[in-house]
Amino acid sequence: MAYLEQTLSDQHKQSGSKIMDQIAGFEDIPLPVNIELDRRVLTLRQVLALDVDSTLRMSRSAGENLDLLIGGALIGFGEIVISETITGFRITDFNTKE
Repeated sequence: MAYLEQTLSDQHKQSGSKIMDQIAGFEDIPLPVNIELDRRVLTLRQVLALDVDSTLRMSRSAGENLDLLIGGALIGFGEIVISETITGFRITDFNTKE
């Protein structure tokens, strides 16, 4: 069983290497990266009623993962991290569903 797992792992590494070779010429193409808290549809009336200090209710709870979208596709999930003067995004999981 260990031999089979190692063989599959080696094949995966080789196929990943082939893919990287194939896309090497495209590595510097800029892609839009979005970190998304939630999406919501508002009526025009609700939009016009927005003001400073308005609060929009979202379906997610505090502490839930945010979505990582690259080129509009859901790639993964993560959380906001703050380190001294830098705010960033830590990837906690990748989207394995298609």
